[in-house]
Amino acid sequence: MTNLGDLEIFAKVVSTGSMSLAGRALGFSPAVVSKRIKRLEDRLGTRLLQRTTRQISLTEAGQGFYDRVLGILAGLEEAEFYISGRSAQMHGTLKISAPTSFGRMHIAPHLKAFMEANPELAINLVLTDEFSDIVGGGFDLAIRIAELTDSSLVARRLAPVRRLLCASPDYLAAHGEPGDIGDLKHHRCLPAHNGDTWRLNGPDGMISLRPEGMLITNSSEVIRETVIAGLGIALRSTWDIGEELKAGRLVQVLPAYEGSHNVALSAVYPSRQFLPAKVRLFIDYLAELYGPVPYWER
Repeated sequence: MTNLGDLEIFAKVVSTGSMSLAGRALGFSPAVVSKRIKRLEDRLGTRLLQRTTRQISLTEAGQGFYDRVLGILAGLEEAEFYISGRSAQMHGTLKISAPTSFGRMHIAPHLKAFMEANPELAINLVLTDEFSDIVGGGFDLAIRIAELTDSSLVARRLAPVRRLLCASPDYLAAHGEPGDIGDLKHHRCLPAHNGDTWRLNGPDGMISLRPEGMLITNSSEVIRETVIAGLGIALRSTWDIGEELKAGRLVQVLPAYEGSHNVALSAVYPSRQFLPAKVRLFIDYLAELYGPVPYWER
């Protein structure tokens, strides 16, 4: 009978595309992974993987076997999750990628409750404004704020994202408030990257603007601080500036225009078929925390 551990190793090699990455994720050396894969192939009497110096790919038999292995592993995971229940403590490490500002403001403050409920589960939270390679980087999931188009990944929408044009009262007192969208060319605009396009939903549908700013930076947090300081007009998410809007430190301008409604906050992970219980638990936690009307909008 085939060892279930061999099936897990095989599935991890396929999902990561690398024996070394699979070994790192499971705590084995590449040599042990290679030996276990060979043992599995010998037992089945067929080659499952094509190996070259650059990549690993599935054979035709391997693809069919992989599809069925995922179902087996997913069934075991579901069975364990059913028996343990949501209140059970999870073990291991959960590796998460998230945008820098969002992670600092809306994930880090809520980790305490999650980790106290699961004291045996370690969190490895990597904050970056670049899209991480989920599989190659060994991430269990990534939190993304974007219009998602990568069909090789599975995404679960966690919350809507509203982006507004805003400025400080001091800036508007000094430079006046734009009366229509065309007036933006006479104002100091603060795109997150010089040359970025603002895609806005307006009365006449979607429009695209390429505002030119005097400030060039690759930091979204710099734009946040400078718009609050009164340097110009920026397109910001309400999760980022909700408190400033409530306190009057920022004012919405041109309220008929908002950022593309296709942008959302999502949890992204490699496979729907084999989703570890610890990943499902954390995604459920965030979905309940944020909800269809997230707390920064209330």
